[in-house]
Amino acid sequence: MMTANNNRVVLTLLASLLLATGCQSKYQPIETSAAQLNGPLASLHQPGSQGAGQQDADSVSSKGGPFGPMEQSSVSAAGTGNDSTAAASAESTGPAGTAVDAETAASAGTTAAAETVPQDTAAPEFTAADETVYVTGSDVNVRSSYSTSSEIVATLNTGASVKRTGYNGEWSRVIYQGKECYIASAYLSAEEPERQAVVQPAAAEGEVRLNPDWKYAEFSEINSGAAMLYRADGEKRKGITVCVNAGHGTKGGSSVKTLCHPDGSQKVTGGSTAAGATTATAVSGGMTFSDGTPEPKVTLALALKLKAKLLDAGYDVLMIRESDDVQLDNIARTVIANNAADCHIALHWDSTTNNKGAFYMSVPNNSAYRNMEPVKSHWQQHNALGESLIGGLRDAGVKIFSNGAMEMDLTQTSYSTVPSVDIELGDKASDYSDATLDTLAKGLLAGVNAFFGQ
Repeated sequence: MMTANNNRVVLTLLASLLLATGCQSKYQPIETSAAQLNGPLASLHQPGSQGAGQQDADSVSSKGGPFGPMEQSSVSAAGTGNDSTAAASAESTGPAGTAVDAETAASAGTTAAAETVPQDTAAPEFTAADETVYVTGSDVNVRSSYSTSSEIVATLNTGASVKRTGYNGEWSRVIYQGKECYIASAYLSAEEPERQAVVQPAAAEGEVRLNPDWKYAEFSEINSGAAMLYRADGEKRKGITVCVNAGHGTKGGSSVKTLCHPDGSQKVTGGSTAAGATTATAVSGGMTFSDGTPEPKVTLALALKLKAKLLDAGYDVLMIRESDDVQLDNIARTVIANNAADCHIALHWDSTTNNKGAFYMSVPNNSAYRNMEPVKSHWQQHNALGESLIGGLRDAGVKIFSNGAMEMDLTQTSYSTVPSVDIELGDKASDYSDATLDTLAKGLLAGVNAFFGQ
């Protein structure tokens, strides 16, 4: 016979069983959530998750300043399955590490998982503009759209210029490499930053040979020759040294190989050496003009004219080659320029046959290549020098090919630590008469003046 006390015990057990099997709260915590176990920050930066609110290089630096490329996840999405309803009702973590439902989180100012789903918003209004603006920070992102979640097209550093076609309080619409892109307005200015010449320790006038202790010198294979340094005379001397490199002109150079990149990585574009190669010809022999004249003779003739004009304008000049042969490969030429000049200009003609016009070899828009040193620290200087030289040639009436630039992964660029460019003055079918060479030299001098602000 059951007593009243026994009846109460049985009823209590039955009630507990019902609650355990069929009465779970709709706010039951998700067992797999790390936030339930480790507190309110445990769900951040989970491998494989995508943050819902990212901070861009346009606003936060990886070094703590305003310009770094860091993009950090601020809140991890709660749930990655196909059930959007489940994701919307999943719980956020409360301030004390306890689970709260989406409505409670929203009312308390805590971001809930449902709120991290991007919402369609109207396109912002941009005030029309037509002006050149300049980047005012390091590693500033160029994006495909006006959002920190959009694709990063490139990163630019202080002094880089772009054309702005529109702006609002947050974003500027710009043209970058012929495409419409966006940059945070806070890192653009209509005032051009003052350009400082890269001043190297003064070298004595006369021969300059490759010092084996110089950075990257160990990668050179042909280096028994010497460059020649000339000083400008008189009060007009600027204290700026321009390296003039007459392309080619090293006997035996085409049978020797050197590393394309100092880190041994593969070449990222085709050219005289195919993309994917890790070694390239130390110094190629060059092409032959349509009338049978070898390219090295023409590059030397232009180099001598440019030397005279630069000296007369007050520049010191480092001549890589002043004869038919100098035993310096492309790496030796580059390293000598790095240590004895403020910029490096290599003169070439292209191997095509349609009199295409002049252009410079720009640094490829390849993230791996642009993140490799010394390219990473200097590629914008290289492109800026190329743009200045093309501008000078254009103003002198020289025919320019396309937009004046062609992307190319070059040994010269890969080892340069001063502004450095390979400029092609035409091709096999181009005129190289004395008068034409004089015009080319005048245009190149004008470009050098523009680059150094002279």
